Amino acid sequence: MHLLHKRGDIGVKDFTVINCSLVVVSPWEVKSRVKVHVKDGVIDDVGDYQSGDVLDCEGGVLMSGLVNSHTHTPMSLLRGYKDDLDLHDWLRAMWEKEDDMSKEVMNVGSEISMIEMISSGTTSFVDMYFNPEGVRDLSEKYKVRAFAGETFMDTRESPEAVARRQRSLSSSRYFRPIVNVHSLYTASLESVRKAYEISEEQGTWIHMHISETREEVFQIKKRTGKFPIQLLHDEGLIDRIQAVHVGWVTNQELKYLSNATHCPTSNMKLATAGAFPFKEMYNAGANITLGTDGAASNNSLDMFREMKTAVLVQRHSYWDLWVKASHVLQASTLDGYKLIGVNGGEIRKGMVADMIILDPRRLRPLSEDRVLSNVVYNTTGDSVRKVLVDGNLIYDEEVKERFMGRLDELYSSIKSF
Repeated sequence: MHLLHKRGDIGVKDFTVINCSLVVVSPWEVKSRVKVHVKDGVIDDVGDYQSGDVLDCEGGVLMSGLVNSHTHTPMSLLRGYKDDLDLHDWLRAMWEKEDDMSKEVMNVGSEISMIEMISSGTTSFVDMYFNPEGVRDLSEKYKVRAFAGETFMDTRESPEAVARRQRSLSSSRYFRPIVNVHSLYTASLESVRKAYEISEEQGTWIHMHISETREEVFQIKKRTGKFPIQLLHDEGLIDRIQAVHVGWVTNQELKYLSNATHCPTSNMKLATAGAFPFKEMYNAGANITLGTDGAASNNSLDMFREMKTAVLVQRHSYWDLWVKASHVLQASTLDGYKLIGVNGGEIRKGMVADMIILDPRRLRPLSEDRVLSNVVYNTTGDSVRKVLVDGNLIYDEEVKERFMGRLDELYSSIKSF
C-alpha cells in the first residue's frame, strides 16, 4: 500500500481517504474520525472501512467539490477592463473587445479560468461563451466537469448558424453540451424556441440571463406587454431554462422557475440592483445554485468568496437572517450537482468522488460545530490543498507548481490582446 498523495497518481480505482480531521458530509452534517473509501470514481463507504491505496488528508477537512453554475471562462482575459460601467454600457464595451477574439484566444482565457477554478475547489462549471469545442478539449485535459454550448445571440450571429454548430456538439467523459441563450434583449423568441427544441434533442437544458436589470425588464415589458419570466412561461419555454441573475422578478413569476442561479458579486459590481429572491424561491421548491459570473465582472472565480457574499447580500437586502451558511453551501454543492444531473455534492455512499481537501489552519477554531461557518464566512479558495474529480487526483502541491508555470505561459501568449 502506498500513499497516493505522495505519488500524485491519477485514476487509482480503489483507495481510502484517511486522517481527515473533519468530513463535511453535507451542508447539515459533519463527522470526525471517519475514512472515505472510493471505488471506480464513486464513494463506496464513509466510516471505518479501508481498502486499496491511501490518500492522506494530513489533518485536512474533506468536503464536496463546488459547482460554479454560471461563468464565462474566456473573460479571464478581460479582468480589470472597464470595471466602472453599469451593465448595459459594460456589455457594449465587452462586445466590442470580444469582436477581436479568435477561438484560439478564447481557449487561452478558458484554460486560465479552469486552472483558477480547480485551484480554488471548483470541480464542475457551467459556461456561456462562443468556444464550446475548446472547453470540451480543455475539460478532458484537466479532468474537470464542464457544461458549455454555443450561444444564441442574434446581435452577433444568425440563429441558424448557431443551431447548426450546437447540433454537432458532442459529449465526452467530462464534458456535456448545454444550450446557451444570452438574453431576451439579444435573442428573439424564435431563437429561444430553436434553443428549446435543440435542448430537447440533446437531453440538456437552456442556460440564460433573465431579469438581470430594471432596464431589461422595462424594455421587454414595453415590447411584449409581459415581464420576461411570464413571457417565457406563456410561450411554453421556461421549464427547460436555468434562469441566471433574476434580480428583477415579480412574485407572480416565482412559481414558474425550477432552476435559478444567484451571482451576487457580479450583480453588485455592475450595479444591477434588484434582489435575488433566495428565500421565496427556496421555499417554493426551486433548485437554487451559485455562480461567480465571468472574471471581467466579479473579478474572482472563487466560489468560497461567492458563498459568503451571497449570505451577506441577502441579509443586507432583506433585513432578515433567514439565509444561512448551510443554504449557500447547499447551492454550491448538492443543488449544483442536481442542476448538472450528476449524483454528487455530498460525501455519501453512491455519490461521485468529486471532493476537495482544505487546509485546517484556515478553518480555526476547528470543531464540528463551527466548521460550516468557517467554510462559508472565513476561508477562501487559497485554502484548497487537493482536488479530486471522479476519483482522480487533479490538484495538489505538485500540480499547483505546474499550474503556476502554465499560467505564466498562457498570459505571455496573449500579451497583445
